[in-house]
Amino acid sequence: MRSAMLAILALSATVATVAGSSPAAAYDYPYCLQGRGVGIPGDCSYATYEQCLASASGRALYCNINPRVAYGQQRRMRVYRDY
Repeated sequence: MRSAMLAILALSATVATVAGSSPAAAYDYPYCLQGRGVGIPGDCSYATYEQCLASASGRALYCNINPRVAYGQQRRMRVYRDY
């Protein structure tokens, strides 16, 4: 009985560790809350313009398009070496 309880405890600890260690998926939302005190590009956690406007309401902030979404990811320049 005691070994069965230890096995269950070890299994549940392993499952909790594996389930809790997965990284969060990074996602660039299309709208950013910008203004004084928010920084650049701002708080880019809004899926719709209306959500952004609702958050900006009464805070002297404004909404803009996320520059990472608007311009896409920058491509890395290939470096060629002279031989």
